[in-house]
Amino acid sequence: MLKKLLDAFSSLFSEENRLDIMSIRYLPRWAVLFIDTFILLIALFVTYLFLRDVNILPLKAITLWQQLGIVIGVNFIFLLVFKTYAGLIRHSSYMDALKLLLACLSTFGVLTLLNFAFQRGYNIKLFVTSGLITYMFISFVALFVFRLVVKQLYESFKVARLDDQIVRTVIIGIDDSAISIAAALDLEHPQRFIVQGFVSKEQNKSLRILDKPVFEIGKGISEIANKLEASAIVFAGNSLNAEERFLLVKECLEHNIKVFNSPLVINWSEKTTVTDQLKSLQIEDLLDRDPIKLNDKVKAQKLQGKNVLVTGGAGSIGSEIARQVASYSPSKLIILDQAESPLHALRLELIDKYPNLDYEFTICDVANRNRLRVLFDTYKIDVIYHAAAYKHVPLMESNPSEAILTNIYGTKNLADIAVAYNVGHFVMVSTDKAVNPSNVMGATKRAAEMYVQSKYFHHQKKGDKHTTKFITTRFGNVLGSNGSVVPLFKKQIEEGGPVTITHPDIIRYFMTIPEACQLVLEAGAMGNGGEIFIFDMGEPVKIMDLAEKMIKLAGHNVHEDIEIKITGLRPGEKLYEELLNDTSKTLPTYHEKITISEEVENDYDQIDAQVSAIIKASIDNKNIRSVAKLKSLIPEFKSNNSEFEILDLEINKSEVVDSQKNITVVKKTV
Repeated sequence: MLKKLLDAFSSLFSEENRLDIMSIRYLPRWAVLFIDTFILLIALFVTYLFLRDVNILPLKAITLWQQLGIVIGVNFIFLLVFKTYAGLIRHSSYMDALKLLLACLSTFGVLTLLNFAFQRGYNIKLFVTSGLITYMFISFVALFVFRLVVKQLYESFKVARLDDQIVRTVIIGIDDSAISIAAALDLEHPQRFIVQGFVSKEQNKSLRILDKPVFEIGKGISEIANKLEASAIVFAGNSLNAEERFLLVKECLEHNIKVFNSPLVINWSEKTTVTDQLKSLQIEDLLDRDPIKLNDKVKAQKLQGKNVLVTGGAGSIGSEIARQVASYSPSKLIILDQAESPLHALRLELIDKYPNLDYEFTICDVANRNRLRVLFDTYKIDVIYHAAAYKHVPLMESNPSEAILTNIYGTKNLADIAVAYNVGHFVMVSTDKAVNPSNVMGATKRAAEMYVQSKYFHHQKKGDKHTTKFITTRFGNVLGSNGSVVPLFKKQIEEGGPVTITHPDIIRYFMTIPEACQLVLEAGAMGNGGEIFIFDMGEPVKIMDLAEKMIKLAGHNVHEDIEIKITGLRPGEKLYEELLNDTSKTLPTYHEKITISEEVENDYDQIDAQVSAIIKASIDNKNIRSVAKLKSLIPEFKSNNSEFEILDLEINKSEVVDSQKNITVVKKTV
């Protein structure tokens, strides 16, 4: 029998049952109260043995069982009064210890008063005073030690769990937010992160937080993580600036340390678990610069109470512009796109977030001039944010006529109608690919820039001081947008690779979607008309480095777990992008991150005639002819890795005709 009991007890602490113990969320309150009562009985028995050993016998005024019933009854009542049973035992704190002490002191006080009352009234004592003192001390210690033992056993089992999902981590920061995050991770059930320590920018010798060590960041995060046997770090709040975060993450990636990011505790969602609040660091978080800060008051003055139209509103840029515009309480927000499903999704999102705004969600192609006129006839529009465009370089290289119809003809339609209906501001979203373009997409965006800019100056020269203010914003690639490499890389990494890169030396400027849209709104607020605003996007990023960082952030090893494959430059693609052409100069603005490009002022009548000829050729689906005319409009447009490179040769362009395949040149003179 004894052997069976020992076997049963040892099996309780086997690996299988240990995991079962850890899966118990909490004991019912009645069970805790029952255990506490049992401990009080044991404390009373120990008190009796102690008094007997020192030759102090219990009083005979009432029976021993009556004494036991009164003591336990009074103590039980105060356990209920102070709710000592209400907390989770494994998470007992000093507040729980204080409740136990108050319950035991109150029991001693009531029993002492009862003793005094019986002595005064009946000249008898119910309890030995020294026995009450001894019982109070023993009962408190027993109840407290029980909680302490459970807490320590739980911690031991928790640390000893053989679970691959448990991540030992270091918290970056020692402010209130960092401490709250660490405490929340320790309390989570089931636990998925074990906090090993903290890292601070300041030197804190011998400092401990939550009984965990604090290290100075200057010692090197890899060395600290190695010392604490940690495999991950968690950025808690905003304890580091962008440069410090960048350097820290760089070191982590070099030493295969996982990186997680946590919002401030006050921004945590109540609908998700503690661990769900922690997100693997995104590549957007690794821009080697601080995010742009812009003037909200100026933008509010331009947008509040206005009727605002956002074209391309279902796209990554257009939808973010719509979100930001909605936050400034326009009188009416009109969102236009030809993509039905994304527009519907945005509609549901905005109505849920800003239910009191007046919306109009319009399905329309910007190349449909008549449909646009109906829209402007219906609503008095004050501000236009024009983000509608085709932007995928290889696709537009294969479909130049469609690129021209949307990017040039669509912009021309909108610009012409804006002037006719006295729209106040027209802000056009452009791209760095419009500078010295090497592909059809970039060239169409440059043609659109030239058209709206020349149109503004044309009306200014005519003395029309109240004409629409045409403003252009030009920036590089946007991280996370539909045309960005980031979603592609993420998908390829999730599928196990390979990650495909067109060239090992290719570099790009990058910015986040919110930053890009802040720039668009700021340009609309500060622009006086005719400007091309350029955003200082920091240092260009090597795409190879970007891919390697994304692979490491996903917890994989480059070339071991995920391969990087070079596929060759795509049609129209070049190794690097520029924000200014060779002849342009820049002027400063009131914001240090934003400059104005001084471009050559073009004659509107000439631009209008050339643009119309390009559009006519594209309507007739004459690809070669339309691209040739586009090159005539933009002399710096030199095709790269494209079938249209033949048009850059010294040829008699008047003799260029389209064959069925759109690539035949009748006569060329090199």
